[in-house]
Amino acid sequence: MERLKEARREIEALRERILYHDYRYYVLDSPEIADAEYDQLMRQLRKLEAAYPELVTPDSPTQRVGGVPLAGFGQVEHYIPLLSLDNATTQAELWDFDQRVRRRWAGEPLTYVVEPKIDGLAVSLTYEAGVFTRGATRGDGERGEDITQNLRTIASVPLRLRGERLPSVLEVRGEAYMDRRDFDELNRWRGEHGEPLFANPRNAAAGSLRQLDPKVTASRHLNVFFYALGYHEGLELETHWQVLQYFKSIGLRVSPLIQCCPDMKAVWEYCEKMQAQREALTYDIDGVVVKVDNLGAQAMLGATGKSPRWAIAFKYPAEEATTVVEDIIVQVGRTGALTPLAILQPVEVAGSTVSRATLHNADILKAKDVRVGDTVIIRKAGDVIPEIVKPVESKRTGREQIFALPDHCPVCNAEVQRLPGEAVTRCVGTACPAQLMEGLVHFASRGAMEIEGMGPALIDQLVEAGLVKDPADIYYLDPEKLRQLPRMGAKSVENLMTAIEASQARPLARVVFALGIRLVGEAAARELAAHFGSMERLIAASREELQTVPLVGDKIAESIITFMEEPQNQRVIRRLAEAGVTMSEAGKTDTVEPGPLLGKTVVLTGTLEKYSRQEAAELVRSLGGKVTASVSRSTDYVIAGANPGSKRRRAEELAIPILGETDLDRWLKE
Repeated sequence: MERLKEARREIEALRERILYHDYRYYVLDSPEIADAEYDQLMRQLRKLEAAYPELVTPDSPTQRVGGVPLAGFGQVEHYIPLLSLDNATTQAELWDFDQRVRRRWAGEPLTYVVEPKIDGLAVSLTYEAGVFTRGATRGDGERGEDITQNLRTIASVPLRLRGERLPSVLEVRGEAYMDRRDFDELNRWRGEHGEPLFANPRNAAAGSLRQLDPKVTASRHLNVFFYALGYHEGLELETHWQVLQYFKSIGLRVSPLIQCCPDMKAVWEYCEKMQAQREALTYDIDGVVVKVDNLGAQAMLGATGKSPRWAIAFKYPAEEATTVVEDIIVQVGRTGALTPLAILQPVEVAGSTVSRATLHNADILKAKDVRVGDTVIIRKAGDVIPEIVKPVESKRTGREQIFALPDHCPVCNAEVQRLPGEAVTRCVGTACPAQLMEGLVHFASRGAMEIEGMGPALIDQLVEAGLVKDPADIYYLDPEKLRQLPRMGAKSVENLMTAIEASQARPLARVVFALGIRLVGEAAARELAAHFGSMERLIAASREELQTVPLVGDKIAESIITFMEEPQNQRVIRRLAEAGVTMSEAGKTDTVEPGPLLGKTVVLTGTLEKYSRQEAAELVRSLGGKVTASVSRSTDYVIAGANPGSKRRRAEELAIPILGETDLDRWLKE
């Protein structure tokens, strides 16, 4: 019995701590502990509740996902009707709303509360003595579907409210929504598994909340913002603004973008500001909701049969339209990514004429099954290029043509590559005009060939003048032609030619990295150079040989082979060699001398005070050591700075010595 009491106290304490940290994270957006510490609290609570199942309560944080799938949704009658809002689409209509309100209200001057109109699903939640007991959709306004179990799975929905003397009954209204990033990830997964895609985040959120299996809802990463007070008992507040502050104090998540406006001029300025900022948000909004702040005025103004007279939604221009796909072409981006682009019959959407829309990649193209000749629904958000939501299959005639991405680059005819696990198909040509600028900037950068003075501005000039068409052209530049470029005097040309000549002696590892092989970073380039010793051997390496090199797995091996087999890239490498660029480890000047770290494997983690991560890595290598990215049983030392994270914990688990930058200084002196 005593142990049961002790377990009850421990469980209640853990629940209070978790509730507090949920409040810090979801409501205040100011967490005090790392995710790993939070997860540890949850593990402790689950362990205790597993040992004492009789102490599990419905409002426990562990009960977010539970219960068997439902056979169907029951009906819930709202305490107070959950009405929809009238719309305004112009500034004049907003002013008319203001005039109607002021004609009816003869009391003190009115102010307004404004908030982004989130494009999601309206929900109503009921708390009894602070515990979440029931949740419902809007439905027809009078009755909605009982989605209590599904709402329990949403992490930003508190299962128990904070504070003392909570109302015996408190009904609150909110908007359930899905972030764009989670929506994109969900559609990517559905596309890969042959399931139909959701049209937009609102559609995805609504579909997720209407799942009969709560575990499916839990996997969808929904969120809720609370914005209105419904039925309540024993709560005395005078303004809507006070309601929102009260919501925050008891743990209900409120949009941080809500503002109080003294007049309609300030309301209009807010509408314009939110329209300009909408693409920077992580979720979709389709307008702004304007509400009279005074609750007494709200009660006096009342409602029509379907809408409150004290609130209105200012709607932004429609972002969706219907048109026809006239053709599908492929666009090659600066990183070599091939993007299918639909050429459309011009159509007006979101205030501008649209004639093309992105189809993103091969997976999305296949999943949406968009064909040349299709009638499609397109969606435009702000200034971003529109995308096709879906084809209207009922309008197909049988003459539509299926489109597939080509197997060679439409710009330079080099082979294209799609690595396992990646959505994007890329051109692998180093001389591809579509990606030349970015490739040259990388080639000349500090971590690669380090050609001093050759930055983006000069490279842009060289490409524009037709002097450089691939990286090898840099070593065949004519000083006389360089002097004809703007801001390139005799001294500048002399300095540039000196820097180019100096770069010829860069070690093989730097050359391999400079080539820009997909997925081959500095560390992998060093391992490849050390293992093969020459560019010739690297070009001839088989997949099996490549996979014996540290840091080189299936994906990197595939990327290297495809790159080296491309004739365009072979030509560039051959011309680099003919220009005198280092192609082997022979004669390398930065050979590691014996030092205190000779033969030791070191992992760096956290933020060091005196050295950048790159500088610290170079120091370790200069002392004879090898730097790797992850901690394993073969690691000899971990050098940790501030905020070291999981690598330090892993080192402690494996009993690997943990050192600081003072040890680096000591080794340098030795």
